[in-house]
Amino acid sequence: MSVKTLSKPAPLLSSDSEYKVRSTSIKKFKKDELLEVYRKMLLSRRLDDKMLTLLKQGRGFFHIGASGHEAVQLAASRSMTPGKDWGLPYYRDMAFALGMGMTSKQMLSAHLSKVTDTSYGKQMPSHFNSWDQRIVSVSSAIGAQFLPGLGIGLANNFLGEDEVAYISTGDGGTSEGSFFELLNWATRSKVPAIIVVQDNKYAISVRVDEQTSNKSISKTVSGFENLQIFEVDGTDFFNSHAAFEKAVKHARSGKGPTLIHAHVVRLLPHSSSDDQSKYRDADELEQDKLNDPITKLGEKLIEAGHATEEELEQIKADVKTQVDQDTKWVMEQDDPKPEDGLKYVYSEDKLDLEYEKNEPSGDPIVMVDAINHALKEEMELNDNMVVFGEDVAGEKGGVFTATRGLTAQFGKERCFNSPLAEASIIGSAVGMAIKGLKPVVEIQFGDYIWPAMQQLRNQLPTLRYRSHNQYGAPVIIRAPIGGYIHGGLCHSQNIESIFGHIPGFKIALPCTAADAKGLLKTAIRGNDPVLFLEHKALYRQGFSRTPEPDKDYLVEFGKAKVVREGSDMTIVTYGAMVQKSLNAAKEYAKQGVEIEVIDLRTIVPYDAETVLESVKKTSRALVLHEDLEFIGFGAEISAQITDKAFQYLDAPVMRVAAKYAPIGYAAPMEDYILPNDNDIREKIDALISY
Repeated sequence: MSVKTLSKPAPLLSSDSEYKVRSTSIKKFKKDELLEVYRKMLLSRRLDDKMLTLLKQGRGFFHIGASGHEAVQLAASRSMTPGKDWGLPYYRDMAFALGMGMTSKQMLSAHLSKVTDTSYGKQMPSHFNSWDQRIVSVSSAIGAQFLPGLGIGLANNFLGEDEVAYISTGDGGTSEGSFFELLNWATRSKVPAIIVVQDNKYAISVRVDEQTSNKSISKTVSGFENLQIFEVDGTDFFNSHAAFEKAVKHARSGKGPTLIHAHVVRLLPHSSSDDQSKYRDADELEQDKLNDPITKLGEKLIEAGHATEEELEQIKADVKTQVDQDTKWVMEQDDPKPEDGLKYVYSEDKLDLEYEKNEPSGDPIVMVDAINHALKEEMELNDNMVVFGEDVAGEKGGVFTATRGLTAQFGKERCFNSPLAEASIIGSAVGMAIKGLKPVVEIQFGDYIWPAMQQLRNQLPTLRYRSHNQYGAPVIIRAPIGGYIHGGLCHSQNIESIFGHIPGFKIALPCTAADAKGLLKTAIRGNDPVLFLEHKALYRQGFSRTPEPDKDYLVEFGKAKVVREGSDMTIVTYGAMVQKSLNAAKEYAKQGVEIEVIDLRTIVPYDAETVLESVKKTSRALVLHEDLEFIGFGAEISAQITDKAFQYLDAPVMRVAAKYAPIGYAAPMEDYILPNDNDIREKIDALISY
């Protein structure tokens, strides 16, 4: 690379910034160290160029470049310890990933979707993923990495480890609410994290002054306690390194997080799908080129006598040769097998568990107390199990007392209150699980889970799949659900059908104390994320009261229970509707109609075998659930019965479920909208007489 005398670049860093840091002296580095930094900058840049060429040749499909961001990213990796510290990067962090030990072959494998890609072709390019380098698989969703990074930091504090979490984003990502949730909890708990904002002034086409209060994220967040802030020229390796060196030391000493606001330039369009000439003028683009971090470092190396222009040209030639050879090697690798696109939706490890090995024989217990006992027993068994959520700690023990006594018995480090922020609860649990903890979190009501949907859809359930089994996050999410308690619109919701549509979750809906305890213990001992839905109306209801199982009692997921045998008709149900089904079955038995009742217990996995065997015997099926009938989970059950047992049916599969409306508060409204006894009788009569 020929180093030329260029017009003086405009400064990226405001002269009046109160967060400036003095640059690290070039004398602190050995020549070989700086030449390696320079080589990796060139490697990242050359990979950008090669990937764009492959794209034009029709061999790739998409590209997001790091050009202009290399200096700050290499400064970060030079300050951290690969294999020890954690990277939660965003899609423009290629130079960081290379600095932490990922290879150009891996980058090219991802670009060309080969079997040598660390995600096995499941992710788009620039979605870095490496267990060996502790780079956590990137999600495409902006800011999805913030709260898992928080969780890794919280786990480091819990385990007493001095690892650091690098949590990176562009300037646009700071507009996400989860960015401020990250800062709120990280500063309150002095989490060992370095939060890096790579500010190239554009979120695709939207300028930072249209996005950010004060036109500066460092000014905007200055009120957070325990937050060290540095503002750096991110195109200057030495200025960036000084900030990271201080930030890493700060984090390892237990003083908490640092925000590094790095001003960088974007030398390529946002992505290969973008044309920045539509919103940036030529003069601005030319000015950015004057702040090219590779040019800046090259000039300083020559000025300090660490390299000649000829040596830098040789490094450039060597990098080009390496990338060309690596491209040839990658193109010779196999494409992923189509059927492997179904692998690792769930953990494929076998669990050595024995289910329902004895009949529950303890003292009678209500469901909420069975849940409480299951949590206590599993916390005694696993010192790395933690329970948290809103109001769960101390004497309160949650609004339904399911976690009562846990803080007193296990301490505030293992049962604690979170901020009132559902995304923080779920996202931090993901990071904790990555670190090997077993988080069991409570969402106070299922109705309030929706602020966490970013984590629940784009981060948690797909982590194992998109990392091709390098990472997993077996988080247990407890959420009270259901109506019949005069809870109105926001304390009566049933949420299972929405989450049943998201691959990666297992979903349990117990209706008795014994099943609640056995299913929860199985969930905690498993390797997958579990949504554990507890019907509020059953917590202390006599119907759900059973003898308590012992501490080794486990209930298998995907194994339905025939709670009443019959020959004339099958009711398939779960949750609070099991009681209504049994009441109806007893009533119709007096008329000589024997109804078989199946409690699914879990809907993911779904026990199709038990249902189909019953329907083949009875020839009639009624599917009953509390959630909305329209696109409810019963539609899936009905479709499977029709597809696989049509020849055995003597009548259409019928459903009873909630009417298509929110749940009104007034008693007559609630009773009318939710399934009631008359609704059930009408459908049973219709099926019998068909």
